[in-house]
Amino acid sequence: MTSILARYRQQLRNTLGDWFPRTTLFLKGEPPIKGETKPRSRKKAEPAPSLKPKTASKGPEREQSTVQPSAATPSPTALYGPAFTVKRSQEQRMKMRVEQAVAQGIIQPPSPEQWKMILARAPATRIFAGAGSGKTTTLVLRVVFMLCHLEIPREQLTVISFTKASCEELRAQLKRVLAFWEAPLNDEAARELVRTFHSALAQLARTELRATQWFEQLSTQSKGEDEPDNGMLAGATLNEGQRQLLIQAYENCYREDAGFRRRVHLLLELAAPNEEEPPGAPPLQPFVLNGERQPQPLPDLFYGQASFAETLGLRIGSIKSSQLECSTRDLIFLEAMQQFWRHFGRLLKEQRLITFNTAFAVLTDRLEKKPSRTLIACLQPFTHLLIDEFQDISPQIALWLQQVQRRLAEEKVAPSLMAIGDDWQSIYGWRGSSPELFIHFDRWFPGQTPSQTLMLGTNYRSSPDIVADGERILTQVRHKQPKKTQAFRMADDQGHGVKVVPQFDIARQLTSLLGEIEAQRSYAAEREQPERCAVMVMSRLNAPLKAINEQLGRQPGVRTCTIHRAKGLQAEVAIVLDDGQPQQPHPLRNALYAASGHFQQSYDAAMADEALRLSYVAVTRGVSRVLWYTRQPRGAAAILAG
Repeated sequence: MTSILARYRQQLRNTLGDWFPRTTLFLKGEPPIKGETKPRSRKKAEPAPSLKPKTASKGPEREQSTVQPSAATPSPTALYGPAFTVKRSQEQRMKMRVEQAVAQGIIQPPSPEQWKMILARAPATRIFAGAGSGKTTTLVLRVVFMLCHLEIPREQLTVISFTKASCEELRAQLKRVLAFWEAPLNDEAARELVRTFHSALAQLARTELRATQWFEQLSTQSKGEDEPDNGMLAGATLNEGQRQLLIQAYENCYREDAGFRRRVHLLLELAAPNEEEPPGAPPLQPFVLNGERQPQPLPDLFYGQASFAETLGLRIGSIKSSQLECSTRDLIFLEAMQQFWRHFGRLLKEQRLITFNTAFAVLTDRLEKKPSRTLIACLQPFTHLLIDEFQDISPQIALWLQQVQRRLAEEKVAPSLMAIGDDWQSIYGWRGSSPELFIHFDRWFPGQTPSQTLMLGTNYRSSPDIVADGERILTQVRHKQPKKTQAFRMADDQGHGVKVVPQFDIARQLTSLLGEIEAQRSYAAEREQPERCAVMVMSRLNAPLKAINEQLGRQPGVRTCTIHRAKGLQAEVAIVLDDGQPQQPHPLRNALYAASGHFQQSYDAAMADEALRLSYVAVTRGVSRVLWYTRQPRGAAAILAG
């Protein structure tokens, strides 16, 4: 009874916080939402940046600032008006046509919870779509309903997904289903209808910023693609062309800025530079930033941390190092990074290059202030947005989306937004994404009435034991949307939930693991309805997968990939290789998180939650069996082993 009452109180607090955010902040003693007006004292002149390193506080470093920022709404103006006008006859015709498509084997019959998403009327709708819930097919049918039955012009509708692969899958399904609806979609129209965020951004940037060359796509072989996609978001490393530009900016900054030289020498623990002589070649030895696992050259680190800060909606030059709570060493790094970033931006401009982050920031500013009529005309495709994997957006993208739809609303166009995602599967916090934007959706995308929230809670992929074990992992996640999922499949005597294999060392036991992979492949082949992928071997890191591939070679039905790349995939048997490495505190990112003002958690707390969510994603790739290999059970493995 006590736990039920506690859950009710927590849900009541969350609801009151969403409906009355300003009152809640006042009662908590927290600062008002950004954008609220209040009396202010005259702003003091900002002191010139000091070249001396700042003194570290005597006390221990805290997990985060004493001010707990809540998810802020930079523009509290209502973006969404009344619901869609939907006639009963339109719904009936849609259902009849779906029945015919099911009979022809075009699609599977939607469930009652999927029908709610397909026929939703609210202009702002949030869909919590759990693992294996059939959201892709449901999203396709939602698009069909809007185009073919609500008769929304295709030029006013855009579907956004995060990767080119997921976009290609959506396009293929839409072309097949729309052909059955006698509304054929050619390849060009399909590319305009379904885009990545960066492809959608590039469309605006070409017109408004005259931008065609992206730093993120820079390579020695290619000068760009028709459909831009930021591969770095998936963890891709810098290529030689990108690294050479970073080194050039680093050399320019080192040669021209004495303060930068001093900071670099302090960071690398070198003797102070001799300012009476011309600067020599800048030092490029690896540096270990607090919170990063591997040493890296300073140009790479500057780029990585500055890009992360920008995805939080921060402007690098505007960050006040004196207001951040972190060590002297981290503050010196931040100030050096700011100096480097100015030179890097200048070099990009000379090379006629632009980063995706810069384009997002500039277009957001222009939309917020006085956009040109040309820019406003280019917003038409974003009138009705359907965004997949919404839990993986960053504050920077959310701010851009907000301004796009706010500007459309001010033009007396009634915009709509359907956000589809699952906070339980948010696994890109290391690049600036956060499930808080999805959990507190109405604070970022407010309407005249609260958004409609729907649940796709049936897992059509995994067995009941696997679904239950996945939810056990999530019990330790501190910041999540409370919900319950259920397995569609029946229990299977041959299958099992997660089996933890402790004391595993891949260097000594690789042969044993390869034998287990072969045994599980044989088991999968004997199933009544074999999966296309028999065994999927996943790891957070690439190194163990490389060792397996070198010995295993190409085996039919066996796939190896990182857990991040396994998203959306499934296999009869999932094998997880857990490196068992404990999380490292990241003081600089904690400080940047606090400075952004968008989050209730510190970066470290968010990463602790994310480690468990990543484990949940890995477990729910399995259909009937999951094996979890670990050296020492901790985190998710400890929960499952207990």
